[in-house]
Amino acid sequence: MHAGEERLMVVGEMPEGLDLLVIGAGPGGYTTALEAAAQGRSVTLVDRAGAEGIGGTCLLEGCIPSKALIEAAELRNRAVTFADSALGFSSGPVDLGRFQAWKGGLVSRLSKGVHGALRKAGVQIVAGSFTFTGKARGVIELGGESPPRHVEFEDAVIAVGSAAVQIPPVPFDGATVFDAAGILALTELPERLAVVGGGYIGIEIGTALRKLGSSVTVVEAADTILPGMPAGAQKQVARRAGRLGIELLTGRTAQGWDGRRLSIADSSGATTAVEVDAVLVAVGRRPATGDLGLAEAGIRVDASGLIPVDAGFRAAPRIAAVGDVVTGPALAHKAIAEAKIAVRSLCGQSAALSSTTIPLVVFSDPEVAVTGLTSAAAEAEGLHTRVVRLPLGASGRAATMEAAEGSVELVVDTETDAVIGGVLVGPHASELIGEVTLAVEMAASPADLALTVHPHPTLSELVQDTAAALLPRT
Repeated sequence: MHAGEERLMVVGEMPEGLDLLVIGAGPGGYTTALEAAAQGRSVTLVDRAGAEGIGGTCLLEGCIPSKALIEAAELRNRAVTFADSALGFSSGPVDLGRFQAWKGGLVSRLSKGVHGALRKAGVQIVAGSFTFTGKARGVIELGGESPPRHVEFEDAVIAVGSAAVQIPPVPFDGATVFDAAGILALTELPERLAVVGGGYIGIEIGTALRKLGSSVTVVEAADTILPGMPAGAQKQVARRAGRLGIELLTGRTAQGWDGRRLSIADSSGATTAVEVDAVLVAVGRRPATGDLGLAEAGIRVDASGLIPVDAGFRAAPRIAAVGDVVTGPALAHKAIAEAKIAVRSLCGQSAALSSTTIPLVVFSDPEVAVTGLTSAAAEAEGLHTRVVRLPLGASGRAATMEAAEGSVELVVDTETDAVIGGVLVGPHASELIGEVTLAVEMAASPADLALTVHPHPTLSELVQDTAAALLPRT
């Protein structure tokens, strides 16, 4: 037993020695496992679902399934609007059962791909629930009649992700009230859907289901949808939602559900009811750290359930934590970046996450992508900036897509003449934001972007044109 551990061993608990233990098989977990194996570590990956859980919420229930639904919904919407006007094409009713079969095959294929990479790297995958019993010890409950495995590790990484937050007035029941994973698994389209929560998850899924034919009402406690996103982007998404027929009830909270009516209250306390067939509750996620026995490992969490870590993502001398369980946005690409740093740190290398910015993307309609500092954030930091925003209507490529809602905004620090941020709103903003993120990371000037030849006709030209508008006139 290591110094400082006071827990008494019980006969039959002689621990099995492990080198590097990874808890959780989501993007942070499987990236940790692959990086550690590449460093020559012997890796054991523990997940409640074992090999079936590889990919975690992101691949199995969240990011990939939701983007599959969004893509299918957008294709249908364009078929019945754009293609109808251009080609006289019309679309029949939606078969969600067929979609689920396609989505299931897609998710399975991607998960098996990651599983194959882990297997090739020599990672041992264990199906079970892990709980710490000491600073370098724990137990893996295997379920069924299998005896638990008591283990002692050299190093460990916590990558257990997060879980959807429930609200007492409208608890999940799996029949009429769903979290995002539940709504994405439906085989029949709800005729009328209420979305409680107008953040990115609620807006993404609500918009997709509206395009597939559901009547959608969004209930958001804040005064606007997409709280925390730039005001200009909020307005553009709200306008588009209105054109799609989505009812946005901001400044309201859900008060109860009787199986047919969702009661809501405004800021004055006045209540009304919305008749719907199903409710999606998407009010946020909470770190899944509650049942890990972290106190036994000498780790404390904050009021939100997050684990404090140092620059190398160490929560304790031999334990690191990455992804949704540490501070910052709950994003797969953030977890992946943190996992690489955590492995190097545990392997004795000097490592810290040096990225200037982590891009944020909402797959709404239009898409929203933000990187670096917004103009408001820059001003709050005392920076002197120049800001230029060009409308999507200036793009010939956007015209061919019949995409009118959107803009490109760049923020430049006048003292350094460097691009320090950008807000993109429009089709494929999620793809275009990489160029602006690279510009921020490299402290590129507007001239660097403006003088880089972009292909024509493309949406990327609007980034170039916006940068050109920031150049001094001669």
